[in-house]
Amino acid sequence: MIMFILSHLADEIITVLHCRQRGCSPTMKVQVCKSQVYTCLPKCGCIFIFLAVFVFILIIYIMDILAFLSKVNTTVIIPSVSTVTPPSEMHYNCKFQPLSGAEAHEEHLLLQSIAWPETPPLPSPLSMNRTSDPAHSTFTILPGREGEQWHIGDKLKVLIKIHDFQGHPKKCGGDVLLARLHNPTLHAGVAGQIVDYLNGSYSAVFSLLWEGSAQVEVTLVHPSEAVTELRRLNIEQPDRMCFVSQFRSGSVTETTKCHVCLHPTQQTVCNYTDLQTGEPWFCYKPKNLSCDARILHLRAGYQQITAMDQLFQRGVNMKVSIPASGPAGVTVLPKKKDHSVENSSSVEPGPSGYYYQGVWRALDDTTVHQFNTPSAITQCLKGKVVHLYGDSTIRQWFEYFIATVRDLKEFNLHSEKKVGPFMALNYENNIMVTYRVHGPPLHFTKVPTSELRYIANELDNVTGGRNTVVVIGIWAHFCTFPTEIYIRRLQSIRRAVVRLLSRAPDTLVVIRTGNPKALKLHEVLTNSDWYSLQRDKVLRAMFKGLNVHLVDAWEMVLAHHLPHELHPQPPIIKNMVNVLLSYICPQKDG
Repeated sequence: MIMFILSHLADEIITVLHCRQRGCSPTMKVQVCKSQVYTCLPKCGCIFIFLAVFVFILIIYIMDILAFLSKVNTTVIIPSVSTVTPPSEMHYNCKFQPLSGAEAHEEHLLLQSIAWPETPPLPSPLSMNRTSDPAHSTFTILPGREGEQWHIGDKLKVLIKIHDFQGHPKKCGGDVLLARLHNPTLHAGVAGQIVDYLNGSYSAVFSLLWEGSAQVEVTLVHPSEAVTELRRLNIEQPDRMCFVSQFRSGSVTETTKCHVCLHPTQQTVCNYTDLQTGEPWFCYKPKNLSCDARILHLRAGYQQITAMDQLFQRGVNMKVSIPASGPAGVTVLPKKKDHSVENSSSVEPGPSGYYYQGVWRALDDTTVHQFNTPSAITQCLKGKVVHLYGDSTIRQWFEYFIATVRDLKEFNLHSEKKVGPFMALNYENNIMVTYRVHGPPLHFTKVPTSELRYIANELDNVTGGRNTVVVIGIWAHFCTFPTEIYIRRLQSIRRAVVRLLSRAPDTLVVIRTGNPKALKLHEVLTNSDWYSLQRDKVLRAMFKGLNVHLVDAWEMVLAHHLPHELHPQPPIIKNMVNVLLSYICPQKDG
C-alpha cells in the first residue's frame, strides 16, 4: 500500500515540475502535463528524480519492516555490539533495558551508594604476602562510656586491625567483614554494623540488648584483593554462568546458548525481550528450527573462569574468624533506671532485630508473634490468598507451609520439581498459597519456557485487596550480572507494586532480602557474599518509602548461631515465616 501511494505521489511531483517548466497551471492542466511529461522533461532530470524517489521509498519500506519486527519475538543479525545498543548502554556485551531520565538518575545514585572503597591492584604473578590475613589480624573491644562496664542499651564498639601474611598493617580498606554479638547459652545474637576507615582499620558497633555474657565474633569474608578480582570478573566475564535453551519441532531437537550478555557474532539471534517489562533475553538461533520452537530454559554450568584461586581459600582467607587481642566478650548489666540510650547518629543505623531464646525480636514497631502450631497458622491465613514470587529462598517458605500445616494440601499442577508453579489449598478455611519462580536469569536446572514469567507481569494480574498477600524475593540469580541489570529488574517490579497498591491499597506486600551463605571456590566466583551484599543494599533502597514490609533475611541469618547457607536451616525459616505472619495478623497471638 505504501509503495503504491508513494509511487503515485512521485508521478504527481514529476507532473507538477513539468507543468512549472512549461508554464502551465498545475491545478488546471494536470492531465495535459501528464500526457506530455515524459517527452518534455530532460532525460537526465527524469533519471535523477526517479532515483531520489526510489531511495526514499526504499527507506520508508525498511522502516516499516523494522517497526513490525520490533513488536514480536524476532530473528535478527548482530554484526557488532554497537549496532544493537549504544555504547553508553553497554557493559561488556550485555544489553540493557532503556531507562527514563528519572530512572537513569536513580540508577546513578544507587551505584554511587554501593560504590566499594578502592582496592589494591593485583600483580602478576600474585604474591599472598601482602594480602589480608585473618590470622595476623585482630579485634579489640574498646572501653565503654563507663570504663569496663556495659549496660543494656549501650553500644559496644570494637576496633578491627587488618594485617597481611607478613604481619604488616594494611594501609587500605575494602576488606569484606561480617560481625555479630552472641550468647550461645541464651541462643541470643545480633548483627554488628561495620565501618571502614579506608586505612586498614575498621570498627564494628553492636547494640547491647540482653543481660549476661555477650561474645564478639568478627569474620573476614574476603580480603580486599579478592574484591578486586570479583569486581573484574563481573566486568570481563558476566557470562560465566552458562544458560541454554532447547528447541524442538517434531523429531528435531537443538540446543543453543542464551544470555543477556551474548558475544557479538554474525550468528543469528532470537530476541526474547519481554514486551511488557522490556526485560532482555537472547538466544543464538538454532540452525534448522525457528525461534518459536523454544521449549526449555536450562542451566548449563560454568564457563572456565580465569581467577586467582589463592585469594579464595577456605580456612585461610575466606570466611575465617579474626582473633581478639584481649577479651573477646563483655558482661552486660541490667539497664539503669536513669540510663538514656546512646546517641548513635555518628554510626551506621542500628540492627533491625535480634535473637533471644532462639526467637527473633524486631526492633521496629513490629511485634513478632510466635505461630507455633498448625492451627495458629491456619487461623492467621483464614480467608487469605498468599502469592510467593521469587527464587528458591522464597520457595522455602512455601515448603515450610506445606510441611507445617497439615490441612494445607498441595494441588498437583504437574510442575517441574523445585521449579513450579506450585499451589496449596485449604478449602475449609478458604486459604490459597501459590509460588512462582521469577523470569530469567534463572539458575534452575530445567524450566519450561511457558513458565518463564516476570514478577512485574504477574503482579499486574493480581486483583489485590485486604485478603491478598504478595511476597517477593529476588536476588540470588543476579550476582554474576552487572548491577545495572538488577537495578532495572527491581525498577520494573517496583512500578508494578506501585500500580497494585494504587488499585488495591489494602494489599499486603512483603519483601525478603538476600542473605549470607556458605562459600566454596566455584560458588564464590558466581555468588559471593560481596555480590549479595551490594544487591541487598540496592533492594532496600529501591523499596524504601513504599508501603511494603521487609523481612530482613540478611540479619536473621547473620545473627543466628547456625552456619550461613544459601537456603537457611529450618529454625531460621520458622522465624522468617513468623515475621511474615505477624505482618498478616498483627493483632493475633500465636
